[in-house]
Amino acid sequence: MREDRLMQSMLLDFYGELLTEKQRECYDLHFNEDLSLSEIAEQSGISRQGVWDNIRRAESALRQIEEKTGLIRRFTQNREAQERLRETLLSLRERSEGESRRLAEEALKLLDSFA
Repeated sequence: MREDRLMQSMLLDFYGELLTEKQRECYDLHFNEDLSLSEIAEQSGISRQGVWDNIRRAESALRQIEEKTGLIRRFTQNREAQERLRETLLSLRERSEGESRRLAEEALKLLDSFA
């Protein structure tokens, strides 16, 4: 469940500007602010069914965009690769001395600059 919420939030972060304003608002309020359909309907001045339709259309559009572009998938893969590299460099730094240790520390600083 948590992973699905994370994906929904990432979809909105990556592609939210491609939605209509009403779709973006309903999707954000429902998934990020955890408001019910009734609360969003009251706040937005539309029916619960209108809120539901906006959320479903938004989610469908966001998932289709991700399927075509794969930006979140690649972002996630890059983050995982960076973490594995960080762990390897930390291990190398702890097991090394002299120039090798200095190079491992330099590589860690460089890796941190991309985070």
